[in-house]
Amino acid sequence: MKAAIVVFSDPKSGSEESLGRVFNALAVAYDFKQKGDDVTILFQGAGTRWAGELTKADHPAHDLFEAVKDKVAGVSCGCADIFGATAAAKKNGFELIKDNPIPNTGGLPSFRKLASDGYTVLTF
Repeated sequence: MKAAIVVFSDPKSGSEESLGRVFNALAVAYDFKQKGDDVTILFQGAGTRWAGELTKADHPAHDLFEAVKDKVAGVSCGCADIFGATAAAKKNGFELIKDNPIPNTGGLPSFRKLASDGYTVLTF
């Protein structure tokens, strides 16, 4: 099995729903990882802001993030630029993904490539 987990939820919303979405995304990744499946995690849109949150030791989802951080492909370069997350992503060691060269952006992840590579794309 192959799964690409894409996180769109915005930590700046301050809602329990946003935290619930990222927590469940990480939990799904953990489930796939524990079963030995091919899983990758991407942060896109306002979800790129998680790059500055999940690495904080006191964050409620930090331990779960640490358990799957080796499965994180990175954050959308163009989205990180738009949502002000580029500096935090770089500081925390996240790759900037730009394999889909959208005009007037730094590029975004290619969902088409993920699909053509056989990944089921799950969004949170």
